[in-house]
Amino acid sequence: MAVGVFDLLHTGHLHYLEQAKALGDYLCVVVAHDDTVRKRKHEPVTGQEMRQRMVQGLKPVDEAIIGNPPDVPIFDILPKIQPNIIALGYDQEHAENSIRKALDERGFQEIQVVRVEGLSDDLDGTRKIISKIIDLWSVNKRLEEVED
Repeated sequence: MAVGVFDLLHTGHLHYLEQAKALGDYLCVVVAHDDTVRKRKHEPVTGQEMRQRMVQGLKPVDEAIIGNPPDVPIFDILPKIQPNIIALGYDQEHAENSIRKALDERGFQEIQVVRVEGLSDDLDGTRKIISKIIDLWSVNKRLEEVED
């Protein structure tokens, strides 16, 4: 199982999901619910159904589902998916030890928690991509002003 927002799908997401798939023979990806994204990160650029559809179309992904809203406990999805492994991205802020402890407390001792490696690319994250777009837009805007 892999989890994430997957807003503005990019090579860092693909790399994460390729590594997650390599850990087992079936990969279920939980795409964050729009309300969860709003509560924990930002207003999503693309809606949950579109993000789910995009993730489902990636080769390593066997199944993509939309996660629970933020008022439902995060671990309530585990009985539905029944993962053997939870793959965490290199930049996901989750601490493996706290997840392990929470899994153990809820009777999920058999689930492994594995952090995968990051991609050494300068555009491996949504925020990096947005920042580069803004920088390019600013440069182009200044050039237009100089030309006028």
